Amino acid sequence: MEMEKVYNSKDVERKWYKYWVENKTFSAKSDKNKKPFTIVIPPPNVTGSLHMGHALNNTLQDIIIRFKKLQGYNTLWVPGTDHGGIATQNVVEKLLKKEGKTKYDLGREKFLETMWKWRVETGDTILNQLKKLGCGLDWDRTAFTMDEERSKAVKKAFIKLYDKGLIYRGKRLVNWCTRCATALSDIEVEYENEKSSLWHIKYPLKDSAEYIVVATTRPETMLGDTAVAVNPNDERYAYLIGKTIMLPLVDREIKIVADYVIDQSFGTGAVKVTPAHDATDNEIAKRNNLEAIEVIGINGKMINVPEKYAGLSVADAREAVVGDLQAQGLLINTEEYSHSVGRCYRCANTIEPLMSEQWFLNVSEMSKRAVNAANKEETKFYPASWKKPYVLWLENLRDWCISRQIWWGHRIPVYYCADEEGNKTSCKPIASFETPAQCPLCKGTKFLQDDDVLDTWFSSALWPVSVFNWGSDENNEDLKYFYPTAVLVTGHEILYLWVARMVQFGLEFIDKIPYKDIFIHGIVRDKSGKKMSKSLGNVVDPLGVMDKFGTDALRFALAQAAAPGRDMQISDESFLAARNFANKIWNASRFIIMNLEGAGELGEIKPSELADKWILAELAETSKKVKAAYEIYDIDAAARELYDFFWTKYCDWYIELSKIRIMSQDLAVKKQVLSILIYVLKAALQLLSPIMPFITAEIWETLNGNYELRITNYGSTAADERQSGDKIIAESSLFVIPESFYRESVVEKMLAVQEIITKIRTIRSEMNISPAAQIEAMFSVLNPENEKTLNENEDYIKRLAKISNIEFGKNMQRPKNSALAVAGGFEIFLPLEGLIDIEKEKARLAKEIVLAGQEVERTNAKLQNENFVKRAPETEIEKIKARLSDAQTKIEKINESLRFLG
Repeated sequence: MEMEKVYNSKDVERKWYKYWVENKTFSAKSDKNKKPFTIVIPPPNVTGSLHMGHALNNTLQDIIIRFKKLQGYNTLWVPGTDHGGIATQNVVEKLLKKEGKTKYDLGREKFLETMWKWRVETGDTILNQLKKLGCGLDWDRTAFTMDEERSKAVKKAFIKLYDKGLIYRGKRLVNWCTRCATALSDIEVEYENEKSSLWHIKYPLKDSAEYIVVATTRPETMLGDTAVAVNPNDERYAYLIGKTIMLPLVDREIKIVADYVIDQSFGTGAVKVTPAHDATDNEIAKRNNLEAIEVIGINGKMINVPEKYAGLSVADAREAVVGDLQAQGLLINTEEYSHSVGRCYRCANTIEPLMSEQWFLNVSEMSKRAVNAANKEETKFYPASWKKPYVLWLENLRDWCISRQIWWGHRIPVYYCADEEGNKTSCKPIASFETPAQCPLCKGTKFLQDDDVLDTWFSSALWPVSVFNWGSDENNEDLKYFYPTAVLVTGHEILYLWVARMVQFGLEFIDKIPYKDIFIHGIVRDKSGKKMSKSLGNVVDPLGVMDKFGTDALRFALAQAAAPGRDMQISDESFLAARNFANKIWNASRFIIMNLEGAGELGEIKPSELADKWILAELAETSKKVKAAYEIYDIDAAARELYDFFWTKYCDWYIELSKIRIMSQDLAVKKQVLSILIYVLKAALQLLSPIMPFITAEIWETLNGNYELRITNYGSTAADERQSGDKIIAESSLFVIPESFYRESVVEKMLAVQEIITKIRTIRSEMNISPAAQIEAMFSVLNPENEKTLNENEDYIKRLAKISNIEFGKNMQRPKNSALAVAGGFEIFLPLEGLIDIEKEKARLAKEIVLAGQEVERTNAKLQNENFVKRAPETEIEKIKARLSDAQTKIEKINESLRFLG
């Protein structure tokens, strides 16, 4: 029955995770007698190591799974990893670079062998770290987006879409990363503001001295201009529409065209049109039947330009073009300008819009179905505010560029008929699981597979179905039972990259949405609100936090800060407070368990005092609130309720009020209070266990190994319920707390008692009365209804407020040199004569008030200093405001104490 004096988190965590894995606590099989509750993990990249974002996301998923398991659901949380496409290939290419090699030195086949070897050696690192986090995943179902089963699903999906005519190949403007040498979809481009210039350039009209001034941020692309565009409503240029311009530096004739998309207020209101290198210009070109001339190649060098510019980088070409324009008197002026620049989401290189032959997926109908599902609330968002941007994005979605020019990934399953020399023939390409045996048109038997691989988000979009082996059998039992899943837990940063794509594919292939709820959490920031990054040096390592403070402390700190949809700030102070809470749970439990010695088997729940009825009422209310919060993924609210209940109500109040009975020599009295203490402790442990699984498992095992507890129908019509000790906490059934436990009148009475005790304690502290000193109190009745409550619970006040004697009366006169408090329907007088040296106390307080006044002056001076307020971080200003407020409050309190002393 013994518990260690100090909680050893490392030993407890090792013990329990080993138990859960070996006993398959979180393994699941289809069971028609139980309702399923399924989550599929957002698969982390194989390149990944656990960061605070992973820790938050997986802690939240684990909390949900564990809570639902307590409710009796057949829970399943599927683990796995993503192959990571560009990101993973970049990692291995960097390793080769250290050896002085490139992927081309190895060739495709050998390079992929190297990739797979790296994947086997290091790819499961993050999964092992999730075990340390305590994640209740079904490890027997671990999947990888490029394993055999997932590859079947990808090929199957591609072929279905291809045969349906939704996948096509075409030359279109795409986002191109010159560093990664591949196309990217729109949602793989990250935008950031960049300081640049806006160049104003003369474009001379043909056979005329007249010119039009064009403003541009990209003078180097003018070499590929095929028009200048103005708004047809712009009166400044109406007479020029249709005229011909001689393009500077190239001497090519181009037209001035009209298009309503032109913003008359931007620059001069006249813009150059480069259809091959700008998305807006490309649309203008389609509407005006303009040629697209490519002047930037896939390597980021200039092509199809005058010889002096050919082969230059974009930056060098810009410098050369600007210099030549200036030399020819065509550059009117240059102004500073900030604008949004697209960067590769993996390597941060500047994106170049280029014309490229790629594979595209027509998502028009899929998007409509996804929007319809959201509008009909087949898929619900938590918080609901994320629905609007999700729907808006789907409504404006263009066809998805699904091909990538890299080697690591799912190679596109399209085969081209080849002639004897190995060249592609004109036969229609074939989408197939394997290399075709024969071309149906020319009967040829030689084939070339497409060189491109699929966007990594293509296989990720299939994740909710592919983990249930849809690729092999779309009618298998697991898929029918566990799909659709219950909830997707994810950050808002991949709402469009992944969440929407899964909905599109789920509706397309299964005709069902992949999850009913989408719970979106924020990102973890440092204590100043800054995003964590290596460059800022503010990254908090969750593995280090677990080692220093314990895993339950990390989990509780994250849960407590995880307001749905909002970013959170976290620091060592957060983890320290959470560790202190874990220690509080341990110490309180240890105290109670130590006192079970000799008590024998405990029996019925029989509240005999106000405190007993009150703690059961508070338990009922807390249980109700916490369960409701878990149901709507309001995890932070659940954590806060549990913290307040356990620390304040259970430990600070109920245990303290119960100590005399715990120590009683009357075994019946001792059993009675211990029954309630244990029942409330177990109920609280269950509610805490989804957030803090390790410490609760250890305490639960200790409790269950020693006794059995029965509760009866206190205030309830429910039959006797036996809470048995034959299960670990993760497999126990959630206590059904009788609603009749909650009685508002009981709570109100206890609040009055607590208010009185708290006010007396505050006065004792402020007046420097020794904690050990017993004092007298006079209670002047203001509210007669409360007099009976106080009489019945006088002992509570005496014990917790250290009162030796209470004198009751009406309209009592306040004694000289006494402190006053108004609480619980009473005026309370505390005579101080003889307890403290009145004159010494006055002198001490006078000094304190001078020091507090100096603090007010200092903080006010800083806040009134304009230079300081302009330069100081917001967090520093808030700290100074808090110091000012504290000092002002201190002065008020001291003045109040001085008044008491006369």
